[in-house]
Amino acid sequence: MSIIFTLSKWTYENRSRLLLLAIAALLPAISHADAKPANLTIVSATKIVSIVYDKECKLDSIAATLLADDIKRVTGRRPFVSANPTFPSGDVIVIGSIHSNLISRLRDKQLTSDLQGKWECFGLKVVNNPRHKSSRALIIAGSDYRGTAYGVFELSKRIGVTPWYWWADSTPEVRKQLSLYIPTYISNPPSVKYRGIFINDEDWGLQPWAAKTFEPETGDIGPKTYSKVFELLLRLNANLIWPAMHPSTKPFFTYPGNIQAAKDYQIVVGSSHAEPMLRDNVGEWKVKTMGDFNYLTNAEHVRQYWLSRVKESRGLDAIYTVGMRGIHDSGMEGVNSSKDAVPLQEGIFRDQREMLKQYINPDITKVPQAFTAYKEVLDVYDAGLKVPDDVTLVWPDDNYGYIQRLNDSHETERPGGSGVYYHVSYWGRPHDYIWLSTTSPALIAEEMTKAYQTHDHNLWVVNVGDIKPAEYDMQLFLDLAYNIKPFQNTSFVKTHLAHWLSDNVDNHHAGQMADILWQYYQLAFERRPEFMGWSQTEPTTKVDFTAYNHNYYGDQAQARIDAYSTLEQAVSRLKNQIQPIRRDCFYQLVYYPVVSAALMNKKFLYRDKAFLYGKQGRNSAIYYDSLANKAYKGIISETNYFNKVMAHGKWSGIMSMHPRDLPVFGQPNADFPVQSNSPHFVIQTEGAEADTSGHVRILPDFTNSNGQPHFFDVFLSGNADNVNYSVSAKQNWIRISNKSGKLVNSGPNSQQRVWVNIDWDHAPRLTRFTGLITVSCSDQNYNVRVNCKRVLPVAGSANRGFVESNGYISIYAKDFQQVQNNGHSRWEKITGMSGTGTSVEALPLTITNSAAKILKDSSIKNQPALTYIFNTITEGPALIQFYTIPTHPVNKDGGVRYGICVDDGGCEIVDFQTFGRSDEWKQAVLSNSIMRSLKTPSLTPGQHKLKIYMIDPGVILDRIVIDMGGIKPFYGLIPESKLLNAANK
Repeated sequence: MSIIFTLSKWTYENRSRLLLLAIAALLPAISHADAKPANLTIVSATKIVSIVYDKECKLDSIAATLLADDIKRVTGRRPFVSANPTFPSGDVIVIGSIHSNLISRLRDKQLTSDLQGKWECFGLKVVNNPRHKSSRALIIAGSDYRGTAYGVFELSKRIGVTPWYWWADSTPEVRKQLSLYIPTYISNPPSVKYRGIFINDEDWGLQPWAAKTFEPETGDIGPKTYSKVFELLLRLNANLIWPAMHPSTKPFFTYPGNIQAAKDYQIVVGSSHAEPMLRDNVGEWKVKTMGDFNYLTNAEHVRQYWLSRVKESRGLDAIYTVGMRGIHDSGMEGVNSSKDAVPLQEGIFRDQREMLKQYINPDITKVPQAFTAYKEVLDVYDAGLKVPDDVTLVWPDDNYGYIQRLNDSHETERPGGSGVYYHVSYWGRPHDYIWLSTTSPALIAEEMTKAYQTHDHNLWVVNVGDIKPAEYDMQLFLDLAYNIKPFQNTSFVKTHLAHWLSDNVDNHHAGQMADILWQYYQLAFERRPEFMGWSQTEPTTKVDFTAYNHNYYGDQAQARIDAYSTLEQAVSRLKNQIQPIRRDCFYQLVYYPVVSAALMNKKFLYRDKAFLYGKQGRNSAIYYDSLANKAYKGIISETNYFNKVMAHGKWSGIMSMHPRDLPVFGQPNADFPVQSNSPHFVIQTEGAEADTSGHVRILPDFTNSNGQPHFFDVFLSGNADNVNYSVSAKQNWIRISNKSGKLVNSGPNSQQRVWVNIDWDHAPRLTRFTGLITVSCSDQNYNVRVNCKRVLPVAGSANRGFVESNGYISIYAKDFQQVQNNGHSRWEKITGMSGTGTSVEALPLTITNSAAKILKDSSIKNQPALTYIFNTITEGPALIQFYTIPTHPVNKDGGVRYGICVDDGGCEIVDFQTFGRSDEWKQAVLSNSIMRSLKTPSLTPGQHKLKIYMIDPGVILDRIVIDMGGIKPFYGLIPESKLLNAANK
């Protein structure tokens, strides 16, 4: 079997890989139209390519060796690798930067010219007879050393070796013959200059795994582990590391091999927001011998501490974090306020920069430096702190994926530029999420494209925790940093996910897997698995009941259980369809996170049902308690498989199902009462509490415009005998899901759910009418009343809009009836973030009309507007609830506001901004939403108009709920109300 690749056409038998779009999107470049493509044989039945590299650079040797290993992984045969400048006979791959003697000897002026002076670019070119023995050569030339490595690993990707071949066991398919068909190609510079990761909170995964499984000779995260990390970074076109720095891990500089590995792999070494001057305060500052980490009282010891590291780091490619905080992610010692900290920080800047001038480079502007305005440091910055202009100003997110601040017009002009420190894993209040990786890819793309558009593109770092649970989010973040362009279209994110799954797991099922993971991320966006205990930390609280409604909206809790069950079933079906060499990869990238998230949700939602049903006297309560415990044991089993069985135990110790032993990870509490009812055969209707007195039950209203079914449960209580029951509708337009059944005293069949709906085509043509359902067993009869409301369409403009049902209207922001944009300013749909599928954002971020001017001259109604038409049945005041994604103002000059107008009345301004680490902010990041409400005067039955006017850019509206007095408690999404139109008979 042979394989032939081309940049312009991907032509081997597996055409559905869709890599054309991936190449075009992720690696835009210059292609020379006049250069004739040539075919290079890498491996054939009789030949194998040789690899020659530039011996002047260690990274060239590493890249050449890894490329040879990659070719062997695909073909089973390893090329000859040499630093000998005398080219061997046959086809050859030549690796080196344009500054190397090896590439210079080829005298390709065009290739050199195209790459000259560029940052981390590479060129690919096939030439005939490069030297007298060689028939053909593929030149991989870099504008610098990392650019060369990126070119080498781009070749590896094209032959089927992904960056995750080792870290996620994405084993390539073996092929006996391999050829490459390629035109001359020059890559573009990366979108962001410095791109990398922060290894953090490694105590429960990476550190114990490295210490006990992968690198026992070091007993820690050491050179062997970091070499694998650095290789992964280069394969992902990244260049920066903030090393692990928790107490469980010895500081990076403890092991000389770590430093040498960084030099060999040409990885830029930095340090976190709390670790100035490449120091690791947690492991290196000794209070007993050094005194307090206080620059007011102990400056000389602190200066010597920093100075020794500056001297030690000479010759290392590094970015120095400047400024000062406390020893470990805490505020600066010795100051009482942000204002007091300003002069102290500015003095620290001066002292640190003098060290860098003396020992690194007299021209301080040539020394990469960064200052991260994280947590309380942002308050210090806002208090007037002057950060030197050549220092990169790094904006943080709020630890939950929402960037707190981006550049204003002044900050955009700073020579040092700016960047972003972002989290896809976090330890801290209001709750950790370091077990599974569940940050929405759509949110990552939205926030990072926003950062790029506001000129924050000098340094991007993402906190990935232990790496292993965060593979896709890490890939996405670094791909955004390498080439932001395709992600400007929000729909590309899911395409990117599908490509990634195709490359790493399975091409034939990539679409299915992408759909599964997309739903997994959306369900987690509503509530992460780690947040399902409704508990918090710092301080740590006990778990509580969830806020999902088990008895309304069709049983919100059961709908979530069913959604996760659907995903579980889908991954279980896929498991045996994935090719055997990729099943371990499938397990860790798809199966484990999906199944574990499902089990965590079931643990709590089934526990809630057990408690609720126990209070209602249902015998099924004990069964639901068993389901909660089964889910808990399932997590234990899956985690044990991950660590001990998958990949033959390669990852033993990497996955913990209870990091920090927080209450959310514990066994569900089975301490609940089960009351006994009399009679023992009971009916409970949706939306009502269990009522054992009387024999009439009432379902929520049915409305033709909504068309949603409702349910009632029949169940046994106490020592009831087995019961046969029947269900009959008095009217033929009432539809019921089952007309008879049998209940047994215990287990799942001690209760059953009956769904009811209306056949509106055959129902009375009245605005209000009633039907009746009778439920009978041997000695008991119940009547269930069915109340119906028919909304009749009227002619003209009233023949549309969302319609009230059961006293409320639910609207998803994407379903506006009209949008009125104003030139460049606009409301624009963005896809994929929440369960609504699509939200609406106020754009552009560079809006020229300031919010202050809009508010001052009362010109709100001239702004872009969204119009929603709704129809009420109930007369009275309405409480309108607006839910937005909890983003922060784009910069310090803006807010998170829009204007609201009902029925062309006056405008009310709502502001969604949260502050600090307030309780409101905590609830906002736990739910990924923030709500504001507006109470209207009494509305008459009929059609109404709601308009939302743009004020601040970057506001993301997700959904609206209009409460006419009938809304019941709920969490997250409730089903959207239906639109009234001529089809609603």
